Amino acid sequence: MTRPRIAPGTRQRLGFTLIEVMFVVAVIGVLAAISLPTYQQYIRRGNRAEARTGLLQAAHWLERVATARGSYLKTSEVDTSFPAALRNVPSRTYALSLEGTDESGAGYTLKAIPQNGQAGDECGEFTLTQTGVRALSSPSAAAELTAECWNR
Repeated sequence: MTRPRIAPGTRQRLGFTLIEVMFVVAVIGVLAAISLPTYQQYIRRGNRAEARTGLLQAAHWLERVATARGSYLKTSEVDTSFPAALRNVPSRTYALSLEGTDESGAGYTLKAIPQNGQAGDECGEFTLTQTGVRALSSPSAAAELTAECWNR
């Protein structure tokens, strides 16, 4: 096979021009500017789901304790008896704490406190009580935000 001949005095064009490269970079920049906030929102939603799962796992553990003992953990028992595995979610974006217990062991309040990259999330802290009340501990949390954060 023979190569096509190039007319004398003309140059064969190889590669891309600077304008073409700048256009491609601009298109990539616009696409990144549009998609990055959406991607970050999905990451936050995934972390919230992990926090809710962690709260429900801790609540199930507390219910098993209450079934076996006849009461929930007392205030003095929280530090020693609440398992370390239940104190954080696997991604370390939320820390779980057991609060609101008293010496009678009649109830509890679990909290998921955002940390690291999740600290600025609009949902704030999730709370779950022994009666199943799901809330946000943010004072400005409206009912719509609470429902959205707990359901999405």
